[in-house]
Amino acid sequence: MSDIEVLIVEDDHRIARINQKFTENVPGYAVMGVASSIQEGKELLEILQPDLVLLDIFFPEESGLGLLWHIRENYKETDVMMITAAKEIDAVQEALRGGAIDYIIKPVIFDRFKRTLENFKQTKGQISSQKVVSQEEVDHLFTRKVESSTQTVPKGIDPLTLTKMEEVLLNHLPEGMTAEEVGKVVGCSRTTARRYLEYMVSIEKVDADLSYGTVGRPERRYQPLR
Repeated sequence: MSDIEVLIVEDDHRIARINQKFTENVPGYAVMGVASSIQEGKELLEILQPDLVLLDIFFPEESGLGLLWHIRENYKETDVMMITAAKEIDAVQEALRGGAIDYIIKPVIFDRFKRTLENFKQTKGQISSQKVVSQEEVDHLFTRKVESSTQTVPKGIDPLTLTKMEEVLLNHLPEGMTAEEVGKVVGCSRTTARRYLEYMVSIEKVDADLSYGTVGRPERRYQPLR
């Protein structure tokens, strides 16, 4: 099976770069183009005709949901995955009606993103390899769900705080952050922040490098692994 070709439609260049890096870190995917506006998205759709579009909702000119319906009407073999800050239930319902394969609320956590792409690839491969299916196979296709994002963590690590720290680090790419900087943003002590950050290093979600401040004292700077 050839790589699944992806078009990213996102007007925030920093987030577009993150989404591109995330996509390229999932085997079997290739980003073919990045559009920063709805109009550019329509133009690249016509040229590239991708397998999958990663689509935001908020654009200055119009809603990305309009582009979702445009894709459904004109590119029936192209699927759409919403990646947006929109939390309104009306937006979620419209995305469901428009056939979006998933709806991920920013900031994106890589593991959650990766599971969706892996499931999509598996489903696409299954569909393309069969001409007829059994009722059991149909049931599996229509009831596929993204695995729960609830994390099993050791005692003393709160999953909500852990997720918040991941989000903070993602918002400070590529420079990374120290434990003290993360603690100030999250609202906890430097010691607590370091404990969470070192845990993320241990499970290979975060990388840490030594850097030297203005006074020459080395400190660890943390970056999410991409």
